[in-house]
Amino acid sequence: MSGGILRLSHVEIRVPDLELATAYYAEVVGLVETAREPGRVFLKGWDEHQHHSLILADAPTYGLEHMGFKVEDADDLAHYERRLEAAGVTVERFPRGALAPGHGDAIRFHAPTGHLVELVHGMEQVGNMLPLNNPPPEPLGLVGMHPPRIDHVFLTAEDVDEATRFFTELLDFRLAEQILGDDGYQLASFLERTHTPHDVAFITGPQGGLHHFAYWLDDWNQVRRAADICSYHGIDIDAGPTRHGATRGYGLYFFDPAGNRNEVYTGGYWVDPDADPITWTEGEMGRAIFYYEGVVNQRFLTVHS
Repeated sequence: MSGGILRLSHVEIRVPDLELATAYYAEVVGLVETAREPGRVFLKGWDEHQHHSLILADAPTYGLEHMGFKVEDADDLAHYERRLEAAGVTVERFPRGALAPGHGDAIRFHAPTGHLVELVHGMEQVGNMLPLNNPPPEPLGLVGMHPPRIDHVFLTAEDVDEATRFFTELLDFRLAEQILGDDGYQLASFLERTHTPHDVAFITGPQGGLHHFAYWLDDWNQVRRAADICSYHGIDIDAGPTRHGATRGYGLYFFDPAGNRNEVYTGGYWVDPDADPITWTEGEMGRAIFYYEGVVNQRFLTVHS
């Protein structure tokens, strides 16, 4: 095997009003639209070179349609396909361009949590709007929060231990942090491939649910500015700006017009492959999620499947 899974590549979410959602993600969040087809719009962060990191799909409901992870080499797809099928997981393979404009070769399968997962290689590279010689820090004319890139996705599952085993044993993710219940079972787990605290995380909740997906901002001031932008546009803020105990990051949670929870996130720490996981106890779960407030409100535990 070569490089394996590199990072979160993209998420596809359902929205009942495609034009409204597109305007929100382009003008308020500040993502860059790269393509359209009937019923779907494709966007990316300004500093992402690949074709898209967010797909908006016209649907009567809201929630997560699928999530994709980028692999380093084409051979990685065959490697994971063999490993998954040996474990009894049904895998579908798709050639380049079959799933979406600019999309690469891919395999798809369902995790035991009910989430549809994709591994993709060779997505079209469209650039980050900066020259390769003597570039400025960022392009002129960016609007909204304009995050540079996607960061992580946070999901719900009835059995977090099972989700953790699947992603660590079959997909080579590493456990960075966990919240353990008093009964010894995981209430939440934070899994990584990028040496950051989490690329995907799970928390106890409905099977196949989406809690939120997050885009990266460069510093705390950018997160505070994102809160200003939300307030100016009347966007429903769920929590923050605040700090997390788990991951040591800073975040702001808010909702898109469809009801999908977004986060802009920054901070965290470096995770070596041989690092021991950090454990939070059930009694300290409030500080693990919201370190300053020390409690998790009921609204924050609401998820979308």
